[in-house]
Amino acid sequence: MRTLVIETATAACSVALMEDGHVLDFRHVVVGRGHAERLVPMIAELPDAGRADRILVDCGPGSFTGVRVGLAAARGLAIGWGAEVLGFSSLALVAAGGFAARPGDDTRAVVLEGGHGEVFVQEFTADPLTPVASFASLRPEAALERLAGRHAVGTGVHRLLALDPGCVAAEALPDARDARLLPEALATLPPRPLYGRAPDAKPPQA
Repeated sequence: MRTLVIETATAACSVALMEDGHVLDFRHVVVGRGHAERLVPMIAELPDAGRADRILVDCGPGSFTGVRVGLAAARGLAIGWGAEVLGFSSLALVAAGGFAARPGDDTRAVVLEGGHGEVFVQEFTADPLTPVASFASLRPEAALERLAGRHAVGTGVHRLLALDPGCVAAEALPDARDARLLPEALATLPPRPLYGRAPDAKPPQA
C-alpha cells in the first residue's frame, strides 16, 4: 500500500510518498508561509504525482492556516483518488524524529511554536512511542516548569533557551518522512484540526 504524507503545520512544507514503510521519495522545504502555493506542486513532483491508496495529514497543533491547507489538500486528493485520509499530530511526528535522531533517550518533550508568545508542549516515551500527557499551550515559563529537565525538541525551544540557556533543547521541524516511525495508534487520528487553543482566524461561515 502506498501512503502520501502531508505536513504543513509549521514553517516547513513537507511531503513524502511511502510504500510498505519505506520512503520512495520526498520533498521538504522551509517556506515560513505560502504552503498553499507550494504544496500541490511538491506533491506533483513525487512518483505518479504522489497518487496513493492512503493519505496521512498533519492535523496540528501549529499554524491555523497551514493545518487547514494540508487538510484541504488531503481531502481533495482523496476524493479524486478514492483514497483513505487519516491524521497525525505534529507533536508526535517531531517526537518520533527526535527519538530516531537521538536513540537511547527514554523520554522526550516536544515544544512547538504557538500563538501569542506561547508554545505547544507534550511529553512522550520512546518504546513504544506514547504520549505521557495531553498537549497544552503554555507560556514559556510554564513550559519550562512542566518539562522538569527533560530533553526538549521542536520549533519553540528557542523560547525556552531565552529563559534558561542551560536547558537541554534542540531545534527541529516536523518532517513527513518520520511518519513511517509513528505507531498505528498515532497515525490514525480523525482528519480534523488540533488547534490547542482557539484560533485567531475564523473560517468563513457557509
